[in-house]
Amino acid sequence: MTTRSRRPADARADRELEVGARAHYEDPDFYTATYRKRIDDVQFYVAEAIASGGAVLEYGVGNGRVALPVARHGVEVVGVDHSRAMLADLKRRLGEEPPEVRRRVRLREGDMRAVRVRRRFPLVICPFNAALHLYTRGDVERFLARVRAHLAPRGRFVFDVSMPMMKDLARSPERAYRAPRFVYPGEGVVRYEEYFDYDRTRQVLFVSMRFEPVARPERRFTLPLAHRQFFPAEMEALLHYNGLEVERAHGDFQGGPLEDDSDVMVFVTRARRGFA
Repeated sequence: MTTRSRRPADARADRELEVGARAHYEDPDFYTATYRKRIDDVQFYVAEAIASGGAVLEYGVGNGRVALPVARHGVEVVGVDHSRAMLADLKRRLGEEPPEVRRRVRLREGDMRAVRVRRRFPLVICPFNAALHLYTRGDVERFLARVRAHLAPRGRFVFDVSMPMMKDLARSPERAYRAPRFVYPGEGVVRYEEYFDYDRTRQVLFVSMRFEPVARPERRFTLPLAHRQFFPAEMEALLHYNGLEVERAHGDFQGGPLEDDSDVMVFVTRARRGFA
């Protein structure tokens, strides 16, 4: 019951990664409802933004889950995202904000590996797994080059990614993992199940999210999601060899240590002195 070939040709592999990077963000209402209660990271990034003393560049700004609270606290945000649907929803939400908040947010549609903003920031952030859509070493290198180009002297790059969970990586791609029913915006109550398929060669976890509206089961649909899996030492090495040094690495958004049972990896980094 998987949605991907076990040994895809290069063109098919590129296509499944492209779809896996975009599909989850095409329905802003579902995204907002799903992550409404996720607030620990928002509070963390707001505090980092205030402490930075200047404007913030946010990669993966989405529909403003982090950017709007930052702007409400008086900090300017420049947001970059590749999802036209999410940016359109953020613009709609900005229309409901006071004028002073609207003036603090500027948006750029584009690929975070390539967008040039033509200014430097004391804080660059990439929240909530946006970096897990960097599927190859080349993707990581191009992105981190953009980060360095946008960092002010001694500015910080702060981001978080999920810790690889071995139980998810080991799951059978043929087995459905069911969750309680819930209300999907516009579809009503749905049955929900997930399939996990880990590509060990590319270190990409493919998740197929299956939804079946209870009232109209013929409207069932699937959303694919593809997340690159970065292990802690691997991420530290990628940062080091791309000109960034890790100041702190946490296992939660309260500053706790990064440990075996951590769900998230939070990295606070600076540009490495002497890196050409």
